[in-house]
Amino acid sequence: MQFDILTLFPEMFAGPFSESILKRAQERGLLQIRVHYLREWASGKHKITDDAPYGGGAGMVLKPEPIFLAVEELKTSTSEVILLTPQGQPLTQKLVEELAVREHLILIAGHYEGVDERVRTELVTREISIGDYVLTGGELPAMVLVDAISRLVDGVLGEEQSHLEDSHSMGLLEYPHYTRPAEFRGLNVPEILLSGDHGKIAQWRRKEALRRTLALRPDLLATAPLSAEDLKLLAQVREEEEKEN
Repeated sequence: MQFDILTLFPEMFAGPFSESILKRAQERGLLQIRVHYLREWASGKHKITDDAPYGGGAGMVLKPEPIFLAVEELKTSTSEVILLTPQGQPLTQKLVEELAVREHLILIAGHYEGVDERVRTELVTREISIGDYVLTGGELPAMVLVDAISRLVDGVLGEEQSHLEDSHSMGLLEYPHYTRPAEFRGLNVPEILLSGDHGKIAQWRRKEALRRTLALRPDLLATAPLSAEDLKLLAQVREEEEKEN
């Protein structure tokens, strides 16, 4: 999996990509993350990459020339060119899964008032937003996107199946986790997790995932792939919650 990121602030990426899982994945050759300074493709003595918008208005706009030159140099037949922008398609786990099977992603980190519209219409194949809010630039969204996609690449995570039970991956929020000690400050780990009965543990986890989703993100239940057993467990959860209230 290869990422090429175009940015005016390459130093921002040093920390997130040189630590923990992403660092190890790059060392093992599972990921290639290349961060490019957009000014390297700018022309003229001062390497200017932005200019005032036609028609007036506040802020500056990234010029088309350096972005076109950069993308044309980096692009291959398998590349997808993504612009990080508040106007883009909302980032979801489903979209992450779709992008994780791509071979090469070129990410354009927008800045200032955005990019020249010709970049959108002629170069970009997809626009992505990480939320309905505005940041100072596309650098942080690019980091989020790389992290979310990378963990789905084969071999990146130590436990190959671990991401399958993550929140949103299974359509629900994830169930609670516990580790040693079994008792901490009077708070005990649920007995079922200590039983060794894997069938009952799996059922408990599914029920607690449903309980947590109902409490925190009930909207997800409308689209989650729920089985007949799930619906039965969900009915039990609702009944238990009604009794407690």
